[in-house]
Amino acid sequence: MTVATKMLPRRVNDRERDTRKAGSRMLFDSTLPLRFWRKVYVDPSGCWLWTGQQDRGGYARLSIHGKLGQAHRFVYESVVAPIPVGLTLDHLCRRPPCVNPTHLEPVTRGTNVLRGIGRTAINARKTHCLRGHAFDAANTYLRRGSRHCRECRALNARQWRATRARA
Repeated sequence: MTVATKMLPRRVNDRERDTRKAGSRMLFDSTLPLRFWRKVYVDPSGCWLWTGQQDRGGYARLSIHGKLGQAHRFVYESVVAPIPVGLTLDHLCRRPPCVNPTHLEPVTRGTNVLRGIGRTAINARKTHCLRGHAFDAANTYLRRGSRHCRECRALNARQWRATRARA
């Protein structure tokens, strides 16, 4: 990405600052340092995409007072409020390099995982087993932290006994 395509910050006048405080969409915050804004590209969807260093997951990394930290946490704590103990920031836009504080929400780790697109979230959203049986209280049991279908277990047991009887 070239410097010409980056959207550099501009001064915010008092009227815009007052509007921003009233709750309108935040486009620029003068409390963040210029070195931060040099690494941000504002895309049409409203995401502030980090063009600087990123970790393996694509999350923005920033050196703060000699310590490497996550840029989205720095922005949220600088602009909005401290992150409550026991909560993590969820990217509502589902884009890890986004550092826009209006796209971040403090939630529990479990909520953040279930909102995602990983294996745990996908399995948690399932309402039926592979054979179409409902995952309800009567038909579901837990084994090693995973849900299993009682009807499928009974069907598998009948089939196993039938093959044993033939042998």
